[in-house]
Amino acid sequence: MFSLLRKSRTPAKPKAPLQRVHEVAGRSLPLVIKENLRATRITLRIEPGGKGLKLTIPYGLHHREVDDFLDRHHGWLKNRLEKLGPEQHLRHGGTISIRGISHRIEHTGTLRGVTQVLRTPEGEAILRVSGLPEHTGRRISTYLKKEARADLERLVAMYAKTVGRPVRSLTMKDTRSRWGSCSYEGNLSFSWRIVMAPDSVIDYLAAHEVAHLREMNHGPKFWALCKALCPHMEESKAWLKRHGSQLHALDFS
Repeated sequence: MFSLLRKSRTPAKPKAPLQRVHEVAGRSLPLVIKENLRATRITLRIEPGGKGLKLTIPYGLHHREVDDFLDRHHGWLKNRLEKLGPEQHLRHGGTISIRGISHRIEHTGTLRGVTQVLRTPEGEAILRVSGLPEHTGRRISTYLKKEARADLERLVAMYAKTVGRPVRSLTMKDTRSRWGSCSYEGNLSFSWRIVMAPDSVIDYLAAHEVAHLREMNHGPKFWALCKALCPHMEESKAWLKRHGSQLHALDFS
């Protein structure tokens, strides 16, 4: 996020959000520009996975000031986007990470068949996908959702037994703002994209949400319980902070 302080103006009805395309680091990114009556600064955010940009501006700001702001911070944007890595294409010959291990995508050329993981005699990990080539991404996401559910159901059951709290339900979603959540009723929700992370990170996420069954906060008692369940908590948190956006950057449509 980057921002620039600016004096406020007299409140009035803001205009509808403006949408356009902004070119940066070899990418054409959708840019949404939205006026906010309370804003006293220009605020620029990169959407999870580098999918787009969102600019919040004070009411009545002239478009020249918006363009000047974007020009001044082109280098900052370029550096942030480059850290996300190049766009990956889920097609034959491409790669996908499953539990932290890079798998080469191999399209079988047949319409029928299950998506499965195998290894070559040389030890290379392969994700074999059937169906129409244009459906490869969708078939991969279906496989990842199934694998994520299997991993998390097993881990959640283990940790719930440890803390002595019941789990009412477990759902898989494709959330961008958080990796998991826990309700007061004991309903747990996870982003299935976590299955692309290393096993230790998947383990941490399960422990984190189960710990909320006893501590519905992020206070000292919660973090102490989370670390007791998952001794490698700090390393896994750091991994998600560094690489989480890369998992969100993949487009399975």
